[in-house]
Amino acid sequence: MSNVYVPPKVWTMDSENGGQWASINRPDSGARHEKELPLGEHPIQLYSMGTPNGQKVTIMLEELLALGVKEAEYDAFLIRIGEGDQFGSGFVAVNPNSKIPALVDRSGDAAINVFESGNILFYLAEKFGHLLPTDVAARTQVMNWLFWLQGSAPYLGGGFGHFYAYAPEKFEYPINRFAMEAKRQLDVLDKQLANHTFIAGEEYSIADIAIWPWYGNLVLNNAYDAAEFLDVQSYQHVQRWAKMMAQRPAVQRGRIVNRPFGEEWEGIEERHSAADIDAALAKKPQ
Repeated sequence: MSNVYVPPKVWTMDSENGGQWASINRPDSGARHEKELPLGEHPIQLYSMGTPNGQKVTIMLEELLALGVKEAEYDAFLIRIGEGDQFGSGFVAVNPNSKIPALVDRSGDAAINVFESGNILFYLAEKFGHLLPTDVAARTQVMNWLFWLQGSAPYLGGGFGHFYAYAPEKFEYPINRFAMEAKRQLDVLDKQLANHTFIAGEEYSIADIAIWPWYGNLVLNNAYDAAEFLDVQSYQHVQRWAKMMAQRPAVQRGRIVNRPFGEEWEGIEERHSAADIDAALAKKPQ
């Protein structure tokens, strides 16, 4: 059976078998070229792309602005991950792991670098005192689901999404393996949302903001074009929550930031003021 893969004693990278991301994926870390990050006028500087992980942070910032937190004004610069911007020296200095999003808070005496999307949500919630309960029990529930997402999303994106949508060839075993896990996760959410308005209870929180860009987009068929394949209509409570979230103005605003694709109203490459998003949404067909 010549098609059976036998792992070598020592793994080496096969550059001809890397699929869509072969040009940037390597087994080492660190900067690959010199490139300083741009700097805007606001204390909060975001370097990101409008993937699900990127959407988490821009939705969070737009929610804070909607709550009247003027200090949450931000500049959002596009990091083109397909072109390797995340391996520039300036970005690596903020996030040694070379993954978006990365945030720099320049509001204090010394700049604070924040990376990992879940940690950025937690940092902003702590800094501004919103969307994270202070009561220990309620706060713990929110953090339970935030950590659940951070552990689950790689199975959905790096697992199911990769093999179903992005791998150079379709292979039955990994697609079946990760489809099963994606559906199990949807079932976990569906059962939780059967008894709660929001993910962690009856209050909107960073748990919802973290989970919606992944699982909300999935069940609304905004990810991988896999809604029929995964039978997402059967998860009625997730559907209800996802649609409710999609109606929030801050979600509509945040999800289009740092998106260099789609129609004009579906994405803006950079955001430096509310007017940038307003202009894009004004072009949305009614």
